Amino acid sequence: MITVPTYNTKGEKGKGMELPEAVFGVPSNDTLLHQVYVAISGNLRSPIANTKDRSERAGTGKKPWRQKGTGRARIGQVRAPHWRKGGIVFGPTSDRNFSKRTNRKMRRKALRIALSEKVRAEKLLIVDAFDFPEAKTKSFVAMIGGIGIPGKKALIGIMSEERETSRLSRNIERISNVFSEDMSVYDLLNHEYLVISKATVDMLVKRFAEEATETGN
Repeated sequence: MITVPTYNTKGEKGKGMELPEAVFGVPSNDTLLHQVYVAISGNLRSPIANTKDRSERAGTGKKPWRQKGTGRARIGQVRAPHWRKGGIVFGPTSDRNFSKRTNRKMRRKALRIALSEKVRAEKLLIVDAFDFPEAKTKSFVAMIGGIGIPGKKALIGIMSEERETSRLSRNIERISNVFSEDMSVYDLLNHEYLVISKATVDMLVKRFAEEATETGN
């Protein structure tokens, strides 16, 4: 078991919480993390840049002049790529596909590795419960000040019943929120710190412990 300190909403350190190594102590695997991260990034990417080839350009398809006898270079149509306002040959198009596939087992293991890396780097912070005396942003600011991450890029993992916390923290710079059930490797690697409640820890342990025991990873 791995012991991680816990905090209350005032930022005061508690006695700590024991985490199972099967979920929060998985050995590093940078190759898998990179593969899953790139796949998620590609699936989120929407191609915006688009150029028109010669078939999409406006203009007649008529041959500008006869093939021989004029002394000018031969040309088939005014939409040729080497002409002004002609089509683009190898430009980007909006039908590009950046999506990549990863199976469920890869994504789940990568998430456990990312969580374990946060623990090893001491960047996983556990709060007893997101239960603030006042439902105000200043209460949340006081908490992150107490746990030592003001100004740091942090991800707040919240359960569905803790959605009120997102309202308190959404206007704080460099703080992002995500539902714990939807948390991914992409979210974890894009933030330096992860702040979750004990309820999220219990959910993650329940979700991954059985699978981790079966696979032995």
